[in-house]
Amino acid sequence: MNIPIETKPALWGAVIGAIAVAILGFTWGGWTTSGQADSMAAMRADDAVVAALAPVCVERFEHTGDVAVNAAALKKIDAWSQGEFVEKGGWAAVPGNNSAERVSAIAKACAVLLASA
Repeated sequence: MNIPIETKPALWGAVIGAIAVAILGFTWGGWTTSGQADSMAAMRADDAVVAALAPVCVERFEHTGDVAVNAAALKKIDAWSQGEFVEKGGWAAVPGNNSAERVSAIAKACAVLLASA
């Protein structure tokens, strides 16, 4: 196939332009791959579940028989261990949920709410 010499620079310009648009789109344009979009959606969904269930955990904590003792013990513990205390107390447990990461995140959010109250 004989391509006229005048069209070769135009073809190379189109190829380089397409590559430049793809690079700019993925770096500054906000484009994402489907895998990255799926992981961001899953992360937002997990954050929403934690935000919705943390007040339930606080409610469970406040309706135990020895809430004063547990609150005093929670205040004595450093901030890093408060989530573990809530998790071990069982207040962050979600029925039917086997995800330890989610229970841990709920316990940490619950501990933050309890410590600020």
